[in-house]
Amino acid sequence: MDQLPLEGMPRRLYTCTPSRLNTWLDCPRRYRFTYLDRPTPQRGPRWAHNSVGVSVHNALAAWWREPYDRRTPAMAGVLLANGWIGDGFRDAEQSSAWRDRAREMVSGYATTLDPSDEPVGVERTVATRTSVLALSGRVDRLDRRGEELVVVDYKTGRRAPTGDDARSSLALAVYAIASSRMLRRPCRKVELHHLPTGSVVEWEHTDESLARHLGRAEEIGSEAAEADERYQAWAGGVGRAFGGAAGSRSRSGTAGATGAERVPPVVPPEIDAIFPPNTGPLCSWCDFRRHCPDGQAAAPDKEPWDGLAG
Repeated sequence: MDQLPLEGMPRRLYTCTPSRLNTWLDCPRRYRFTYLDRPTPQRGPRWAHNSVGVSVHNALAAWWREPYDRRTPAMAGVLLANGWIGDGFRDAEQSSAWRDRAREMVSGYATTLDPSDEPVGVERTVATRTSVLALSGRVDRLDRRGEELVVVDYKTGRRAPTGDDARSSLALAVYAIASSRMLRRPCRKVELHHLPTGSVVEWEHTDESLARHLGRAEEIGSEAAEADERYQAWAGGVGRAFGGAAGSRSRSGTAGATGAERVPPVVPPEIDAIFPPNTGPLCSWCDFRRHCPDGQAAAPDKEPWDGLAG
């Protein structure tokens, strides 16, 4: 027998990351594919530019875990080469060329670092709560400058970020708020370090600007939580009708499909309407493009290596 909710009981907090909030904001359909549909629809091929980014992030995180006397620019390059991810490249030659390019990138960046200036955190998970959200995320690096903390985020894309990117980033603001609350130190400055160009852009938040970001996060989270509840209410009903989860349905809509098929469940129009596609040029880069006719019509296909800088 289902338990009825008690009147006046507080609403359950919406558990999320900045990435989840931004996915809802960018495209509700992609949000559904990513976080709600089970089994998760099959993704497209891995992107080479993501392989570069993950390889660089991993190398820099590993560099700080090395003993002090091994934190050299050369070691950064070694760590990059040893942990290189070759997915998404056109061929072995392109992968090798980008591995060398990324090795130079991290070695050059390491020359700007003081190996004795130990960060407060590297790839550190930070979290905080509001009356609406249970937020968490992972910071690339958290520095202490004097009595204050600074959020550092690495970037490897073709476009160098601007100060406006740092100012408007919901993720960086959330990381600053969570870091300050967890470690009980002021944290208002956020920085974007662009490794391909060596540029660093920063933004120093005020209490007011951080509060605005948090309020915006709550607005987005409330919208997504309501959509989640409506989806789960439908999925739960379908699961009971079929004796299992809604996501276990086959391509033809019957129960018992294997997870290997990885196709989105067939949702009724009233549920699909809650998660409309937000179409545009970014549809070319969507991992779930194969499952979205609207996205396919809105933008052309891309090769997995097309996101690499020239």
